[in-house]
Amino acid sequence: MDAVIENLPTYWRGFSMTLLLLGVSGVSALVLGTVIASMRISPVASLRGFATVYTELIRNTPLTLVLLFCAIILPYLGSRLEYSVAAMIGLSVYTSPFVAEALRSGINGVPVGQAEAARSVGLGFGQTVGLIVLPQAFRMTIPPLINVFIALTKNTSVAGGFFVFELFAGGRELANANGDAVIPILLGVATLYLVITVPLGVIAGQLERKWVVQR
Repeated sequence: MDAVIENLPTYWRGFSMTLLLLGVSGVSALVLGTVIASMRISPVASLRGFATVYTELIRNTPLTLVLLFCAIILPYLGSRLEYSVAAMIGLSVYTSPFVAEALRSGINGVPVGQAEAARSVGLGFGQTVGLIVLPQAFRMTIPPLINVFIALTKNTSVAGGFFVFELFAGGRELANANGDAVIPILLGVATLYLVITVPLGVIAGQLERKWVVQR
């Protein structure tokens, strides 16, 4: 445990970057995923087609390849983004189709009659989705959305392989420097991941009991 205590600043540096990656990427993926989910149910065929191709393409591409493109290919094409920003973009893009699919399942659970009633009183597609459908879809998909963000927390570790000093990269560095204390160091890393994921699970349970709409 001495190796863990002595290297708390390194742990904090990696932990804070992991939190930053999670926060920025999570919010961005939620916004982008909501847009994609709305496009999937759009009456415009071209929008539905784009959203379907986007979802299937990104969802079936390994995260490593997405981050490789953001961290290696984009600079080759002239990008001057910092590696941490490139990682946030990659994580956001990769997570967004999972958010979209979770939301789409909630959208499908909203009774069709509600959308028809909204249209009958003069609401357009955007108003119907934004005011009637999505609020209920969010409530019904809280548990799967939280699961997506828990997976995103663990996926941030992949950014450590692309020049971003996050929690996993910090643990790897400490393990290499303290070969006689590898197990305590890795347990420290695992504990810090649990500090993020366990509260997310608790929040999911509380919100589910409070907000989930009975189908």
